[in-house]
Amino acid sequence: MNWINALQVAIQYMEDHLLENMTMEQIAAQAHISPFHFQRTFALLTDVTVAEYIKRRRLTLAAHELLQSDHKIIDLAFKYGYDTPESFSKAFRRQHGIAPSEARKNSNAVQSYNRLVIQVSLKGAEPMKYKIVEHPEFTLVGVKQTFSYTDGEHLQGIGKMWQEAWTSGTEDRLFELNKGDIPGLLGVVVDQSEILEKQMQYWIATTYDGEVPEGLSSFTMPASKWSVFEVEGPMPESMQLQWKRIVSEWFPSNPYEHAYMPELEVYPGPNQPPQIWIPIK
Repeated sequence: MNWINALQVAIQYMEDHLLENMTMEQIAAQAHISPFHFQRTFALLTDVTVAEYIKRRRLTLAAHELLQSDHKIIDLAFKYGYDTPESFSKAFRRQHGIAPSEARKNSNAVQSYNRLVIQVSLKGAEPMKYKIVEHPEFTLVGVKQTFSYTDGEHLQGIGKMWQEAWTSGTEDRLFELNKGDIPGLLGVVVDQSEILEKQMQYWIATTYDGEVPEGLSSFTMPASKWSVFEVEGPMPESMQLQWKRIVSEWFPSNPYEHAYMPELEVYPGPNQPPQIWIPIK
């Protein structure tokens, strides 16, 4: 429950500073986790990015003030973080379906996005298959790319990366190189924000022990304890659903914490269910 409380503190911080230029570092610090992991957890729980949540809340408050006061639209634009009335009107119309001037003139209904309250999901009808594994240090080889995780930009890039790995034959090559007790292909998420601001690294790799093959890179995974979850159902929807259940159901109900090392998605091969490996402590 501690991490749920930490997220609530971070949400309250956002609410208290909606009219200020908050940084992601300031917000994540309230939850005592890195900006990368805060944004990842927030998006999994809410299906919206932190930046989008802040924008929706500001435009909700702006609409309320527009309808309840006679303040000039230009003044509201500046108050809620927009450089020009035009940019404010464009964002306002995108959210509320009507221009600010029209909303005030006709007292039309506007969209209200209320303050988030994160709660533990009390579900138990569908069991989650998992096991706890202690694994020594191991080496991966594969291909990697760096993405911005601002506004979820990395999600589209990772999808293209997998498509390129399939069409280029990289997937087949990595399957053939696989050596180790984690079979198949791995999707590895590595937080790079301490080196490159708002950046993450994604690997398509396999376990391997030996000289790094030409054209590939290597990465050493430290020894850790892992919680390993099976993923059942059609992909990729079932993978995303399992991630959400892990965050919203499993962690709040178990005594483990995320160790904040790279996470793994494991694809063993045909007729074998994928897995999610999360480092725990």
